[in-house]
Amino acid sequence: MIRVLVADDQELVREGLALIIGAQPDIEVVGEAADGVDAVAMAKTLRPDVVLMDIRMPKIDGIDATRLVLAAVPDCHVLVLTTFDLDEAVIAALRAGASGFLLKDTPRRSLVAAIRAVAEGEVLLDAEVAQRLLADHLPASHSKDASAVLELLTPRETEVFKALARGLSNAEVGRDLGMGEATVKTHVAKLLEKLAVRDRVQLVVLAHTAGVFGS
Repeated sequence: MIRVLVADDQELVREGLALIIGAQPDIEVVGEAADGVDAVAMAKTLRPDVVLMDIRMPKIDGIDATRLVLAAVPDCHVLVLTTFDLDEAVIAALRAGASGFLLKDTPRRSLVAAIRAVAEGEVLLDAEVAQRLLADHLPASHSKDASAVLELLTPRETEVFKALARGLSNAEVGRDLGMGEATVKTHVAKLLEKLAVRDRVQLVVLAHTAGVFGS
């Protein structure tokens, strides 16, 4: 059962999301938070698998709340909700450790699928949107040189790294590289360990700053 905390300052939005999510046989809504302070406190107490976090929350905004939630509950995954897909705050939320973002008008089927994917450790970051966001808001920095990063990896890990940097899911990476999803997951775990990053969002950021994004 996937345990979800819904955090949004609009009561009708919270209730609507909770109704949609709670109707799924494999998902349980464990709490609803109206502001960032409550979201952090409830995450600490309830320890959900996924937090749906409005990016613009009162008291503590969704960015700081995301950072605090993940510091307190490292196994949790945060999926931020936003009105515009190019909202500058989205980048800050991803840097804070969010596993991706959804538009508030996302169809319910896509919302449910996104929660399931994030709970499994996937990153919800469309490749085209990822490239626009990163190119616009994260100018390339050579603080981590590409060659230095890639020297840490085997040739196969490098292929997986570059595929993940394009925003591909485990299944898509497997299809592109001719390997099973279980093998992809093993490579992802190795990449996270070797490159000392939390998740695949941070892998994308690292790939971009190292100059190997989309290469």
